[in-house]
Amino acid sequence: MLDAPSKTSTPAAAKFTVGETSIDLPVKDGHIGPSVVDISKLYAQTGMFTYDPGFTSTASCESEITYIDGDKGVLLYRGYPIEQLAEQGDFLETSYLLLYGELPTPAQRADWVHRITRHTMVHEQLARFFQGFRRDAHPMAVLVASVGALSAFYHDSTNISEPKQRMVASMRLIAKLPTLAAMAYKYSIGQPFVYPKNELDYTSNFLRMCFAVPCEDYKVNPVLARALDQIFILHADHEQNASTSTVRLAGSSGANPFACIAAGVACLWGPAHGGANEAALKMLEEIGSVDNIPKYIARAKDKNDSFRLMGFGHRVYKNYDPRAKLMQKTCHAVLEAVGKKDDPLLDVAMELEHIALHDEYFIEKKLYPNIDFYSGITLKAMGFPTSMFTVLFAVARTAGWVAQWKEMIEDPSQKIGRPRQLYTGAAERLYVPIDQR
Repeated sequence: MLDAPSKTSTPAAAKFTVGETSIDLPVKDGHIGPSVVDISKLYAQTGMFTYDPGFTSTASCESEITYIDGDKGVLLYRGYPIEQLAEQGDFLETSYLLLYGELPTPAQRADWVHRITRHTMVHEQLARFFQGFRRDAHPMAVLVASVGALSAFYHDSTNISEPKQRMVASMRLIAKLPTLAAMAYKYSIGQPFVYPKNELDYTSNFLRMCFAVPCEDYKVNPVLARALDQIFILHADHEQNASTSTVRLAGSSGANPFACIAAGVACLWGPAHGGANEAALKMLEEIGSVDNIPKYIARAKDKNDSFRLMGFGHRVYKNYDPRAKLMQKTCHAVLEAVGKKDDPLLDVAMELEHIALHDEYFIEKKLYPNIDFYSGITLKAMGFPTSMFTVLFAVARTAGWVAQWKEMIEDPSQKIGRPRQLYTGAAERLYVPIDQR
C-alpha cells in the first residue's frame, strides 16, 4: 500500500507498505503539475517492481522542455503557451526555443536561420540511395531509411560526447528533414528532386521542394507557407509521447543522433500515433455529407458497432485540445486561399465539432475534437496525399526530438533505459531431447 502525498501539502516522503515491510519513498515536486513518488530504489529496498502498462503513471525522466495539462487543455513550450508561439512566432524560432530554452534575440535568430538554411542540402550520393526503393514505397518507409543513413554520410557529427558535434547534428537534422521528406515525396510520384533555395524561408523552401518542377517557375503561396509553419509549430513537441520516448530510449544507449531520430520516425509511423490525421480524413470522406452524420453518430454511440469517430478525444487532453482551436482557423485560411471555401469535408467537420461540443454523450466522455481532426483536411487542401501526412508530422516533430535527445544526453543522471516486466511465462523446466517429445 502506498500512502499518497496530500495535494495541499506535499510531504518529503510517501510511505510504501507491503506485508510487514514499510519504507519511505522520496516525493519530488515539479515547477507545475503533479508531484511524483521516486521509486528508483524500490527494488533495492523491497525486492519488488511496479507494474504500469504503457507507463501512463510513470515519469521516465526530468524535463524542462514541454508541459501539458490535459484537464485544462494547456500546452507550454518552455513555459510559453502554444497559442502565442503559433500566432506570433515561427517554426525556426520555436525550434531554437525548444533546443536552447529561451527565445532568440534578433542576432541569435538571424544566426540560427542562417545556419539552418545553409544545412538544408544533403550529400549528393543520397540521391542514388533513393533509387534502391520501389517507386510505390510508402514515403515513411523511405524517410526512416534515409534519416538513419545520414549517420553514414556525416561522420563528423556522431560523437555525442562532443558538444560541438551535438550542436552540428541537431542543426543538420532540423535542416535536412524537409529535404529528405520532399525527396521521398518526389520519388514516390516519379518527379525529379528539387534542390533547396537559400533565399526562401523554412516552410516556403519545403513547399517548393515538394511541388516545383524544372519545366516551370513555382511561386510559393504565402498563406500556405504560413499555415504550414503553424502546423509545424503545433506538432513540434508533445512531452514524453511514444516517439519521443523512443528517441530518448535509443539515445540512452549512446546511439548516434541520426539513428535516434530514425527510431522516432519509425515509431511515429504507427496509426495510433502519427497516422491519426490520415485516419480522421478517411473518416470524414466515409461520412461524405452532413446528411449522413446522424447515422454515423448513432454508430459511434453503439457499443456493438466497430465504427469509431477519429480525431476526437486524446490520451492526454481531457479538455479541448488547444492546438485544435488554432488548427481550425488555419484550415479555414488554407481552404479560402486555394478556392475551396465550400469544401464538403469541412462542412462535415464543422457539424461534427458542433455535435461533439453540445451532445451529452461526447461531453460526458470528454470526446473533444483534437488537432488531427482538422490537420488532415488542411494538408489535403495544400496538395499533399494522405501518405505524406505522417512525413510532415515527422519534419515538425524533429525539433522536439532533437531537443529532448540533447537534454537527455546532457543530463548527468541519465542512464540506459531498462524497463522491467511482470513475468507470466513457464517456470524453470528441463530440456527434453527431440526423440523423447
